[in-house]
Amino acid sequence: MQLICISRGTYAGGKELAEKLAVKLGYACLSREEVTDAAARAGIPVGRLEMSIVRHRPLNEQLAVDKERFAAFITARLAEGALEGGMVYHGRTGHLVLPTIDNVLRIRAIQDAETRINRTMVRLGLSREKARKYINEVDEDRSRWARMVYNVDCEDPSLYDMVVNFDHMSVDNTAVALVSLAGLPEFQQTPASRRELKNLMCAAQCRLAIGDDPRTRHIDAKVKAEGSKITVTYPPRHQSAAAPIPEILTSVRDVSEVTCTMAATNILWVQERYNAEGTTLPELLEIAEKWNAAVTLVRLIATDEAEPATDKAARKGEGADDAFPLSSTEDDGGILDDEEAEEAGDDGGMDATMDLLIRHGRAGGRTTVTGSPQALIRSLDRTLQVSLVVIGDVFLSRSDSLRKRQTRELTAYVGESLRVPVIATEELKAQYLFGASQWLKLAGLLCMTGLMFGLVMTHQEQATTFMMKEGLHHRVLSVVLLVLFVPTFAYFWGQSASYLLRLVKFE
Repeated sequence: MQLICISRGTYAGGKELAEKLAVKLGYACLSREEVTDAAARAGIPVGRLEMSIVRHRPLNEQLAVDKERFAAFITARLAEGALEGGMVYHGRTGHLVLPTIDNVLRIRAIQDAETRINRTMVRLGLSREKARKYINEVDEDRSRWARMVYNVDCEDPSLYDMVVNFDHMSVDNTAVALVSLAGLPEFQQTPASRRELKNLMCAAQCRLAIGDDPRTRHIDAKVKAEGSKITVTYPPRHQSAAAPIPEILTSVRDVSEVTCTMAATNILWVQERYNAEGTTLPELLEIAEKWNAAVTLVRLIATDEAEPATDKAARKGEGADDAFPLSSTEDDGGILDDEEAEEAGDDGGMDATMDLLIRHGRAGGRTTVTGSPQALIRSLDRTLQVSLVVIGDVFLSRSDSLRKRQTRELTAYVGESLRVPVIATEELKAQYLFGASQWLKLAGLLCMTGLMFGLVMTHQEQATTFMMKEGLHHRVLSVVLLVLFVPTFAYFWGQSASYLLRLVKFE
Protein backbone atom coordinates (compact mmCIF):
# COMPACT_ATOMS: atom_id res chain seq x y z
CA MET A 1 0.00 0.00 0.00
CA GLN A 2 1.71 3.17 -1.13
CA LEU A 3 1.35 6.44 -2.99
CA ILE A 4 3.33 7.41 -6.09
CA CYS A 5 3.10 11.02 -7.28
CA ILE A 6 4.28 11.94 -10.76
CA SER A 7 4.78 15.62 -11.47
CA ARG A 8 4.38 16.27 -15.16
CA GLY A 9 4.54 19.10 -17.64
CA THR A 10 2.36 19.63 -20.69
CA TYR A 11 2.78 16.69 -23.08
CA ALA A 12 5.93 15.57 -21.27
CA GLY A 13 4.95 11.90 -21.02
CA GLY A 14 3.96 11.93 -17.35
CA LYS A 15 0.36 10.84 -18.01
CA GLU A 16 1.42 7.81 -20.04
CA LEU A 17 3.99 6.84 -17.41
CA ALA A 18 1.44 7.06 -14.59
CA GLU A 19 -1.08 4.89 -16.45
CA LYS A 20 1.46 2.20 -17.33
CA LEU A 21 2.93 2.17 -13.82
CA ALA A 22 -0.51 1.85 -12.23
CA VAL A 23 -1.30 -1.16 -14.43
CA LYS A 24 1.99 -2.88 -13.57
CA LEU A 25 1.53 -2.32 -9.82
CA GLY A 26 -2.22 -2.99 -9.77
CA TYR A 27 -2.88 0.43 -8.26
CA ALA A 28 -5.59 2.95 -8.98
CA CYS A 29 -4.58 5.84 -11.25
CA LEU A 30 -5.80 9.36 -10.51
CA SER A 31 -5.13 12.52 -12.50
CA ARG A 32 -5.24 16.12 -11.40
CA GLU A 33 -7.98 16.76 -13.95
CA GLU A 34 -10.20 14.15 -12.28
CA VAL A 35 -9.57 15.70 -8.87
CA THR A 36 -10.26 19.19 -10.20
CA ASP A 37 -13.58 18.09 -11.74
CA ALA A 38 -14.62 16.37 -8.51
CA ALA A 39 -13.66 19.45 -6.46
CA ALA A 40 -15.72 21.68 -8.76
CA ARG A 41 -18.72 19.37 -8.33
CA ALA A 42 -18.20 19.65 -4.55
CA GLY A 43 -18.60 23.42 -4.77
CA ILE A 44 -14.95 24.51 -4.73
CA PRO A 45 -14.41 27.26 -7.35
CA VAL A 46 -11.24 25.79 -8.87
CA GLY A 47 -11.86 27.66 -12.12
CA ARG A 48 -11.78 31.04 -10.38
CA LEU A 49 -8.60 30.04 -8.58
CA GLU A 50 -6.97 29.07 -11.86
CA MET A 51 -8.02 32.30 -13.55
CA SER A 52 -6.66 34.43 -10.72
CA ILE A 53 -3.29 32.76 -11.12
CA VAL A 54 -3.30 32.96 -14.91
CA ARG A 55 -4.14 36.66 -14.83
CA HIS A 56 -1.50 37.39 -12.16
CA ARG A 57 -4.12 38.66 -9.74
CA PRO A 58 -3.61 38.42 -5.98
CA LEU A 59 -6.13 36.18 -4.25
CA ASN A 60 -8.84 37.95 -2.30
CA GLU A 61 -9.76 36.66 1.14
CA GLN A 62 -12.45 34.26 -0.07
CA LEU A 63 -10.28 32.79 -2.84
CA ALA A 64 -7.48 32.29 -0.31
CA VAL A 65 -9.93 30.26 1.80
CA ASP A 66 -11.04 28.32 -1.28
CA LYS A 67 -7.39 27.56 -2.02
CA GLU A 68 -7.12 25.87 1.39
CA ARG A 69 -10.31 23.94 0.72
CA PHE A 70 -8.93 22.67 -2.60
CA ALA A 71 -5.66 21.60 -0.96
CA ALA A 72 -7.69 19.73 1.67
CA PHE A 73 -9.75 18.06 -1.07
CA ILE A 74 -6.60 16.77 -2.79
CA THR A 75 -5.14 15.63 0.53
CA ALA A 76 -8.26 13.64 1.38
CA ARG A 77 -8.35 11.95 -2.05
CA LEU A 78 -4.66 11.00 -2.06
CA ALA A 79 -4.60 9.79 1.55
CA GLU A 80 -7.73 7.74 1.00
CA GLY A 81 -6.28 6.17 -2.14
CA ALA A 82 -3.00 5.29 -0.42
CA LEU A 83 -4.83 3.73 2.53
CA GLU A 84 -7.23 1.71 0.42
CA GLY A 85 -4.69 -0.14 -1.70
CA GLY A 86 -2.14 2.10 -3.37
CA MET A 87 -2.45 4.88 -5.91
CA VAL A 88 -0.50 6.52 -8.72
CA TYR A 89 -1.32 10.21 -8.98
CA HIS A 90 -0.18 12.40 -11.84
CA GLY A 91 -0.51 16.16 -11.83
CA ARG A 92 1.51 19.15 -10.70
CA THR A 93 2.93 18.64 -7.22
CA GLY A 94 0.42 16.43 -5.42
CA HIS A 95 2.98 15.07 -2.96
CA LEU A 96 3.26 18.51 -1.38
CA VAL A 97 -0.11 18.10 0.34
CA LEU A 98 1.41 15.20 2.33
CA PRO A 99 4.49 16.86 3.83
CA THR A 100 4.88 14.47 6.76
CA ILE A 101 4.68 11.27 4.66
CA ASP A 102 8.19 10.61 3.41
CA ASN A 103 7.57 7.15 1.98
CA VAL A 104 5.67 8.73 -0.92
CA LEU A 105 7.58 8.05 -4.15
CA ARG A 106 7.96 11.45 -5.83
CA ILE A 107 8.81 11.45 -9.55
CA ARG A 108 9.37 14.39 -11.89
CA ALA A 109 8.84 13.58 -15.59
CA ILE A 110 10.51 15.84 -18.18
CA GLN A 111 11.15 15.89 -21.91
CA ASP A 112 12.95 18.21 -24.27
CA ALA A 113 11.10 21.24 -25.62
CA GLU A 114 11.16 20.13 -29.26
CA THR A 115 9.36 16.86 -28.59
CA ARG A 116 6.74 18.63 -26.48
CA ILE A 117 6.20 21.27 -29.16
CA ASN A 118 5.76 18.62 -31.87
CA ARG A 119 3.24 16.70 -29.73
CA THR A 120 1.30 19.87 -29.01
CA MET A 121 1.20 20.75 -32.73
CA VAL A 122 -0.20 17.31 -33.59
CA ARG A 123 -2.72 16.99 -30.74
CA LEU A 124 -4.04 20.56 -30.73
CA GLY A 125 -3.56 21.42 -34.38
CA LEU A 126 -1.47 24.51 -33.62
CA SER A 127 1.32 26.17 -35.52
CA ARG A 128 4.84 25.75 -34.21
CA GLU A 129 5.00 29.25 -32.68
CA LYS A 130 1.57 28.92 -31.04
CA ALA A 131 2.46 25.48 -29.67
CA ARG A 132 5.69 26.81 -28.16
CA LYS A 133 3.84 29.78 -26.65
CA TYR A 134 1.12 27.47 -25.29
CA ILE A 135 3.64 25.19 -23.54
CA ASN A 136 5.55 28.13 -22.02
CA GLU A 137 2.37 29.72 -20.70
CA VAL A 138 1.05 26.49 -19.18
CA ASP A 139 4.41 25.74 -17.56
CA GLU A 140 4.48 29.24 -16.10
CA ASP A 141 0.94 28.79 -14.78
CA ARG A 142 1.99 25.54 -13.09
CA SER A 143 4.96 27.27 -11.46
CA ARG A 144 2.79 30.12 -10.19
CA TRP A 145 0.27 27.62 -8.84
CA ALA A 146 2.97 25.79 -6.86
CA ARG A 147 4.30 29.06 -5.46
CA MET A 148 0.84 30.32 -4.49
CA VAL A 149 -0.62 27.11 -3.07
CA TYR A 150 2.47 25.44 -1.56
CA ASN A 151 5.01 28.29 -1.35
CA VAL A 152 7.66 26.27 -3.24
CA ASP A 153 9.42 26.30 -6.60
CA CYS A 154 8.18 23.24 -8.47
CA GLU A 155 11.41 23.16 -10.50
CA ASP A 156 13.46 22.52 -7.36
CA PRO A 157 14.87 18.97 -7.81
CA SER A 158 15.06 18.45 -4.03
CA LEU A 159 11.26 18.11 -4.04
CA TYR A 160 11.55 14.80 -5.91
CA ASP A 161 13.12 11.40 -5.35
CA MET A 162 13.88 11.00 -9.04
CA VAL A 163 13.75 13.05 -12.24
CA VAL A 164 13.20 10.96 -15.38
CA ASN A 165 14.05 12.31 -18.82
CA PHE A 166 12.15 10.63 -21.63
CA ASP A 167 14.79 11.75 -24.11
CA HIS A 168 17.01 8.98 -22.72
CA MET A 169 14.44 6.41 -21.56
CA SER A 170 11.22 5.16 -23.05
CA VAL A 171 8.02 5.33 -21.05
CA ASP A 172 7.78 1.52 -20.92
CA ASN A 173 11.32 1.05 -19.62
CA THR A 174 10.85 3.85 -17.11
CA ALA A 175 7.72 2.16 -15.77
CA VAL A 176 9.63 -1.11 -15.37
CA ALA A 177 12.42 0.68 -13.48
CA LEU A 178 9.95 2.47 -11.22
CA VAL A 179 8.26 -0.80 -10.29
CA SER A 180 11.59 -1.94 -8.85
CA LEU A 181 12.14 1.44 -7.20
CA ALA A 182 8.67 1.33 -5.62
CA GLY A 183 9.56 -2.00 -4.01
CA LEU A 184 12.43 -0.53 -1.97
CA PRO A 185 11.94 -0.41 1.82
CA GLU A 186 12.14 3.40 1.87
CA PHE A 187 8.84 3.64 -0.02
CA GLN A 188 6.84 1.02 1.87
CA GLN A 189 3.99 1.99 4.12
CA THR A 190 4.61 1.37 7.82
CA PRO A 191 2.16 1.42 10.74
CA ALA A 192 3.57 4.84 11.65
CA SER A 193 3.12 6.31 8.17
CA ARG A 194 -0.33 4.75 7.94
CA ARG A 195 -1.27 6.43 11.21
CA GLU A 196 0.01 9.77 9.91
CA LEU A 197 -1.93 9.31 6.66
CA LYS A 198 -5.06 8.83 8.72
CA ASN A 199 -4.27 12.01 10.64
CA LEU A 200 -3.85 13.98 7.41
CA MET A 201 -7.02 12.52 5.92
CA CYS A 202 -9.00 13.29 9.08
CA ALA A 203 -7.69 16.87 9.17
CA ALA A 204 -8.54 17.31 5.49
CA GLN A 205 -12.05 15.94 5.98
CA CYS A 206 -12.57 18.31 8.90
CA ARG A 207 -11.35 21.26 6.81
CA LEU A 208 -13.77 20.28 4.06
CA ALA A 209 -16.61 19.99 6.56
CA ILE A 210 -15.91 23.56 7.73
CA GLY A 211 -15.89 24.74 4.11
CA ASP A 212 -19.08 22.88 3.22
CA ASP A 213 -21.14 24.48 5.98
CA PRO A 214 -22.64 27.86 4.90
CA ARG A 215 -22.05 29.30 8.40
CA THR A 216 -18.29 28.71 8.32
CA ARG A 217 -17.49 28.56 4.60
CA HIS A 218 -15.63 31.89 4.65
CA ILE A 219 -13.45 31.11 7.70
CA ASP A 220 -9.69 30.85 7.17
CA ALA A 221 -9.18 27.78 9.36
CA LYS A 222 -6.07 25.66 9.87
CA VAL A 223 -6.83 22.12 11.03
CA LYS A 224 -4.53 19.54 12.63
CA ALA A 225 -5.44 16.02 13.69
CA GLU A 226 -3.76 13.78 16.24
CA GLY A 227 -5.76 10.57 16.27
CA SER A 228 -9.34 11.55 17.09
CA LYS A 229 -8.30 14.92 18.58
CA ILE A 230 -8.73 17.91 16.29
CA THR A 231 -7.17 21.35 16.72
CA VAL A 232 -8.53 24.29 14.72
CA THR A 233 -6.98 27.76 14.60
CA TYR A 234 -8.64 30.76 13.00
CA PRO A 235 -7.86 34.51 12.81
CA PRO A 236 -9.49 37.07 15.14
CA ARG A 237 -11.58 38.57 12.35
CA HIS A 238 -13.55 35.31 12.13
CA GLN A 239 -14.21 34.93 15.85
CA SER A 240 -17.94 35.62 15.65
CA ALA A 241 -18.48 33.03 12.91
CA ALA A 242 -16.36 30.26 14.47
CA ALA A 243 -18.83 29.18 17.16
CA PRO A 244 -20.42 26.34 15.07
CA ILE A 245 -17.07 24.68 14.28
CA PRO A 246 -17.13 22.15 17.19
CA GLU A 247 -20.69 21.18 16.31
CA ILE A 248 -19.75 20.70 12.64
CA LEU A 249 -16.63 18.62 13.33
CA THR A 250 -18.17 16.29 15.90
CA SER A 251 -20.24 14.88 13.04
CA VAL A 252 -17.08 13.88 11.14
CA ARG A 253 -16.21 10.21 11.51
CA ASP A 254 -13.54 9.29 14.11
CA VAL A 255 -13.54 12.78 15.69
CA SER A 256 -13.94 12.70 19.46
CA GLU A 257 -12.47 16.01 20.66
CA VAL A 258 -12.30 19.46 19.05
CA THR A 259 -10.17 22.37 20.27
CA CYS A 260 -10.63 25.78 18.64
CA THR A 261 -8.07 28.55 19.06
CA MET A 262 -8.27 32.13 17.82
CA ALA A 263 -4.80 33.26 16.72
CA ALA A 264 -3.34 35.87 14.43
CA THR A 265 -0.05 33.97 14.07
CA ASN A 266 1.81 30.90 15.35
CA ILE A 267 4.77 30.11 17.59
CA LEU A 268 6.53 26.79 17.03
CA TRP A 269 8.05 25.22 20.14
CA VAL A 270 10.60 22.53 19.22
CA GLN A 271 11.61 20.24 22.08
CA GLU A 272 12.42 16.59 22.71
CA ARG A 273 10.67 16.40 26.07
CA TYR A 274 8.12 18.89 27.40
CA ASN A 275 7.66 19.92 31.01
CA ALA A 276 4.34 21.56 31.71
CA GLU A 277 5.61 22.65 35.13
CA GLY A 278 8.77 24.32 33.81
CA THR A 279 9.45 28.02 33.26
CA THR A 280 9.34 27.95 29.46
CA LEU A 281 5.61 27.33 29.10
CA PRO A 282 4.51 30.35 31.19
CA GLU A 283 6.92 32.55 29.23
CA LEU A 284 5.58 31.26 25.91
CA LEU A 285 2.02 31.75 27.09
CA GLU A 286 2.79 35.35 28.01
CA ILE A 287 4.28 36.00 24.57
CA ALA A 288 1.37 34.23 22.87
CA GLU A 289 -1.08 36.43 24.77
CA LYS A 290 0.80 39.57 23.68
CA TRP A 291 0.90 38.48 20.04
CA ASN A 292 -2.48 36.72 19.97
CA ALA A 293 -0.62 33.62 18.78
CA ALA A 294 -1.17 29.88 18.98
CA VAL A 295 1.63 27.64 20.28
CA THR A 296 2.33 24.54 18.18
CA LEU A 297 4.31 21.72 19.79
CA VAL A 298 6.90 20.00 17.58
CA ARG A 299 8.59 17.10 19.31
CA LEU A 300 11.95 16.38 17.63
CA ILE A 301 13.65 13.07 18.36
CA ALA A 302 17.12 12.57 16.85
CA THR A 303 17.56 8.82 16.47
CA ASP A 304 20.89 7.03 16.71
CA GLU A 305 20.43 5.91 13.10
CA ALA A 306 20.63 9.54 12.01
CA GLU A 307 23.84 10.05 14.01
CA PRO A 308 27.19 9.51 12.30
CA ALA A 309 29.79 7.19 13.76
CA THR A 310 32.01 10.09 14.80
CA ASP A 311 29.18 11.57 16.82
CA LYS A 312 28.41 8.24 18.45
CA ALA A 313 32.06 7.87 19.39
CA ALA A 314 32.19 11.41 20.74
CA ARG A 315 29.06 10.83 22.80
CA LYS A 316 30.77 7.84 24.36
CA GLY A 317 34.00 9.79 24.84
CA GLU A 318 35.82 7.70 22.24
CA GLY A 319 36.28 10.04 19.30
CA ALA A 320 35.87 13.40 17.66
CA ASP A 321 33.26 15.91 18.75
CA ASP A 322 31.56 16.32 15.40
CA ALA A 323 28.29 18.13 14.79
CA PHE A 324 24.89 16.67 13.98
CA PRO A 325 24.58 16.21 10.20
CA LEU A 326 22.04 18.25 8.32
CA SER A 327 21.28 15.29 6.07
CA SER A 328 21.22 11.55 6.54
CA THR A 329 20.53 8.57 4.38
CA GLU A 330 18.99 6.94 7.41
CA ASP A 331 16.31 9.58 7.80
CA ASP A 332 13.03 7.74 8.36
CA GLY A 333 10.76 10.42 7.02
CA GLY A 334 9.93 12.38 10.13
CA ILE A 335 7.31 10.11 11.65
CA LEU A 336 7.90 8.51 15.02
CA ASP A 337 8.46 4.75 14.89
CA ASP A 338 5.82 2.58 16.49
CA GLU A 339 8.21 1.10 19.04
CA GLU A 340 9.28 4.55 20.25
CA ALA A 341 5.75 5.93 20.21
CA GLU A 342 4.40 3.10 22.29
CA GLU A 343 7.34 2.75 24.66
CA ALA A 344 5.82 2.88 28.15
CA GLY A 345 3.12 5.17 26.83
CA ASP A 346 5.68 7.99 26.77
CA ASP A 347 4.57 11.03 24.82
CA GLY A 348 7.40 13.27 25.99
CA GLY A 349 5.09 15.38 28.13
CA MET A 350 3.08 16.60 25.14
CA ASP A 351 -0.33 15.68 26.58
CA ALA A 352 0.12 17.65 29.78
CA THR A 353 1.59 20.62 27.93
CA MET A 354 -1.19 20.59 25.33
CA ASP A 355 -3.81 20.45 28.09
CA LEU A 356 -2.40 23.65 29.60
CA LEU A 357 -2.29 25.34 26.19
CA ILE A 358 -5.93 24.37 25.62
CA ARG A 359 -6.86 25.70 29.04
CA HIS A 360 -5.32 29.07 28.14
CA GLY A 361 -6.81 29.09 24.62
CA ARG A 362 -3.40 28.96 22.91
CA ALA A 363 -3.25 25.42 21.47
CA GLY A 364 -2.04 25.28 17.89
CA GLY A 365 -1.63 21.52 17.47
CA ARG A 366 1.18 19.01 17.90
CA THR A 367 3.57 17.03 15.71
CA THR A 368 6.18 14.38 16.46
CA VAL A 369 9.22 14.24 14.18
CA THR A 370 12.16 11.87 14.23
CA GLY A 371 15.43 12.03 12.32
CA SER A 372 17.26 14.96 10.79
CA PRO A 373 16.54 18.71 10.67
CA GLN A 374 15.32 18.16 7.09
CA ALA A 375 12.62 15.87 8.44
CA LEU A 376 11.59 18.66 10.80
CA ILE A 377 11.30 21.21 7.98
CA ARG A 378 9.43 18.76 5.73
CA SER A 379 6.89 18.09 8.46
CA LEU A 380 5.86 21.75 8.71
CA ASP A 381 3.05 23.38 6.80
CA ARG A 382 4.89 26.01 4.75
CA THR A 383 1.69 28.00 4.25
CA LEU A 384 1.31 28.45 8.02
CA GLN A 385 2.05 31.96 9.28
CA VAL A 386 4.85 31.61 11.85
CA SER A 387 6.30 34.56 13.77
CA LEU A 388 8.73 32.76 16.07
CA VAL A 389 10.43 29.37 16.45
CA VAL A 390 11.65 28.44 19.93
CA ILE A 391 14.25 25.68 20.19
CA GLY A 392 14.30 23.98 23.58
CA ASP A 393 16.05 20.87 24.91
CA VAL A 394 16.86 18.58 21.99
CA PHE A 395 19.48 15.88 21.35
CA LEU A 396 19.19 14.88 25.01
CA SER A 397 20.97 11.55 24.51
CA ARG A 398 24.16 13.26 23.32
CA SER A 399 27.06 14.64 25.32
CA ASP A 400 26.83 18.26 26.47
CA SER A 401 29.30 19.55 23.89
CA LEU A 402 27.56 17.69 21.06
CA ARG A 403 24.14 18.78 22.21
CA LYS A 404 25.10 22.45 22.34
CA ARG A 405 26.73 22.37 18.92
CA GLN A 406 23.91 20.45 17.30
CA THR A 407 21.34 22.79 18.85
CA ARG A 408 23.18 25.80 17.40
CA GLU A 409 23.26 24.15 13.98
CA LEU A 410 19.57 23.28 14.21
CA THR A 411 18.73 26.87 15.17
CA ALA A 412 20.67 28.25 12.21
CA TYR A 413 19.20 25.72 9.78
CA VAL A 414 15.59 26.31 10.83
CA GLY A 415 16.05 30.09 10.65
CA GLU A 416 17.55 29.85 7.16
CA SER A 417 14.80 27.51 5.95
CA LEU A 418 11.77 29.32 7.40
CA ARG A 419 13.09 32.93 7.31
CA VAL A 420 11.62 33.73 10.74
CA PRO A 421 13.26 34.52 14.11
CA VAL A 422 14.58 31.40 15.83
CA ILE A 423 15.81 31.56 19.44
CA ALA A 424 16.62 29.23 22.32
CA THR A 425 14.25 28.91 25.27
CA GLU A 426 16.74 30.58 27.62
CA GLU A 427 16.64 33.71 25.44
CA LEU A 428 12.87 34.13 25.60
CA LYS A 429 12.79 36.33 28.67
CA ALA A 430 15.64 38.57 27.58
CA GLN A 431 14.31 39.00 24.03
CA TYR A 432 10.54 39.24 24.43
CA LEU A 433 9.56 39.58 28.10
CA PHE A 434 10.12 42.10 30.90
CA GLY A 435 11.70 40.94 34.15
CA ALA A 436 14.04 42.15 36.90
CA SER A 437 17.10 42.30 34.63
CA GLN A 438 15.16 44.32 32.07
CA TRP A 439 14.13 46.78 34.80
CA LEU A 440 17.77 47.26 35.73
CA LYS A 441 18.80 47.75 32.11
CA LEU A 442 15.97 50.22 31.55
CA ALA A 443 16.95 52.20 34.64
CA GLY A 444 20.57 52.34 33.51
CA LEU A 445 19.66 53.37 29.98
CA LEU A 446 17.29 56.08 31.20
CA CYS A 447 19.95 57.41 33.59
CA MET A 448 22.52 57.62 30.80
CA THR A 449 19.98 59.25 28.46
CA GLY A 450 18.94 61.75 31.13
CA LEU A 451 22.56 62.50 32.05
CA MET A 452 23.58 63.21 28.47
CA PHE A 453 20.47 65.29 27.86
CA GLY A 454 21.02 67.22 31.10
CA LEU A 455 24.66 67.96 30.28
CA VAL A 456 23.67 69.41 26.92
CA MET A 457 20.84 71.52 28.35
CA THR A 458 22.90 72.89 31.26
CA HIS A 459 26.05 73.58 29.22
CA GLN A 460 24.59 75.03 26.03
CA GLU A 461 26.63 78.26 26.20
CA GLN A 462 29.94 76.48 26.76
CA ALA A 463 29.22 73.95 24.02
CA THR A 464 28.24 76.65 21.54
CA THR A 465 31.32 78.74 22.36
CA PHE A 466 33.62 75.75 21.93
CA MET A 467 32.11 74.77 18.57
CA MET A 468 32.25 78.34 17.25
CA LYS A 469 35.94 78.91 17.99
CA GLU A 470 38.17 79.65 15.03
CA GLY A 471 40.95 77.38 13.94
CA LEU A 472 41.29 74.03 12.27
CA HIS A 473 42.09 72.29 15.54
CA HIS A 474 38.78 73.29 17.15
CA ARG A 475 36.75 72.50 14.03
CA VAL A 476 38.16 68.99 13.77
CA LEU A 477 37.67 68.39 17.50
CA SER A 478 34.06 69.65 17.29
CA VAL A 479 33.26 67.25 14.45
CA VAL A 480 34.83 64.33 16.34
CA LEU A 481 32.82 65.12 19.49
CA LEU A 482 29.57 65.37 17.51
CA VAL A 483 30.29 62.12 15.70
CA LEU A 484 30.82 60.39 19.06
CA PHE A 485 28.04 62.08 21.03
CA VAL A 486 25.08 61.89 18.64
CA PRO A 487 25.19 58.09 17.92
CA THR A 488 25.82 57.38 21.62
CA PHE A 489 22.81 59.42 22.67
CA ALA A 490 20.70 57.83 19.92
CA TYR A 491 21.72 54.36 21.11
CA PHE A 492 20.81 54.98 24.75
CA TRP A 493 17.53 56.64 23.85
CA GLY A 494 16.62 53.99 21.27
CA GLN A 495 17.28 51.15 23.70
CA SER A 496 15.28 52.94 26.39
CA ALA A 497 12.35 53.39 24.01
CA SER A 498 12.54 49.72 23.04
CA TYR A 499 12.32 48.58 26.67
CA LEU A 500 9.51 51.07 27.39
CA LEU A 501 7.49 49.74 24.45
CA ARG A 502 8.08 46.18 25.64
CA LEU A 503 6.98 47.20 29.13
CA VAL A 504 3.62 48.46 27.83
CA LYS A 505 3.35 45.38 25.54
CA PHE A 506 3.54 47.46 22.38
CA GLU A 507 6.05 45.80 20.05
